[in-house]
Amino acid sequence: MNGTATTDFVVQAPEVPPPVLAALASQAQARAIVPFGAGAPAAYRFPEIAERPELIDAARGASCDAGFVPEDRRLDRVRVVAMDMDSTLITIECVDEIADMKGIKAEVAAITASAMRGEIDFAESLRRRVALLAGLPVTVLDQVYADRLRISPGATRMLAGFKAVGATTVLVSGGFTFFTDRLKARLGLDVAVANTLGVDDGRLTGRIEGTLVDAKVKADTVRTLKQRLAGNDGLTVALGDGANDLPLFAESDIAIAYRAKPIVRAQATHALDYCGLDGALNFFR
Repeated sequence: MNGTATTDFVVQAPEVPPPVLAALASQAQARAIVPFGAGAPAAYRFPEIAERPELIDAARGASCDAGFVPEDRRLDRVRVVAMDMDSTLITIECVDEIADMKGIKAEVAAITASAMRGEIDFAESLRRRVALLAGLPVTVLDQVYADRLRISPGATRMLAGFKAVGATTVLVSGGFTFFTDRLKARLGLDVAVANTLGVDDGRLTGRIEGTLVDAKVKADTVRTLKQRLAGNDGLTVALGDGANDLPLFAESDIAIAYRAKPIVRAQATHALDYCGLDGALNFFR
């Protein structure tokens, strides 16, 4: 947008102390502070504020998430919501936790972190990590799901909000179908796409079976759904945290970086660093 266009400036956090809210409103030269939403996070709208990057920086410095929301970005226009799984919809990296069952979590987590920062190719990094899991009994997957996997804060409320307006919910992951299939059933997701771990005689083979789901496959999946479901006026939303999500972001109208790496936050429409996933709903009218 150009410098004269105005939007609403949204500020949100688990809690926004009155002095912080007042200071941000003063810096934005807001004519009004409008509370909205219900429950956590606490969300406030400053109407008709010209876009200024320094306002986002000020909010972040005050431990608040913030964004500029155009007048026509209505929640009921959302047709597709695509999300990453590991460290986005859920709080863990599944491959790292599986590796922990073999005593090699640190080695595998280092490869994961490097891939998420965009330093090494994701597909190659995944093959390397999965190869290190060879020989583990498949029962460790059940153990990780039951004992370590947790849904990210606000995820259930976020999904309910998008489903209420008829959006198709899509889990697109470079992780594993063992987990995405269970999350699809548990959370009522419409589509789930991920990698299939090879298993032989009850043990992991250290290989991916079939097509490897990488950044391109994730983006292609969402592009196809967008073409089929969004029409001329519909919006596509993507949520993710790593470099592997950037092509997915490029296919979406609104990209939301959740607890994301700097390279991802820099290319997102909005960032959620303090709120749960339900903060995504507040970036719509």
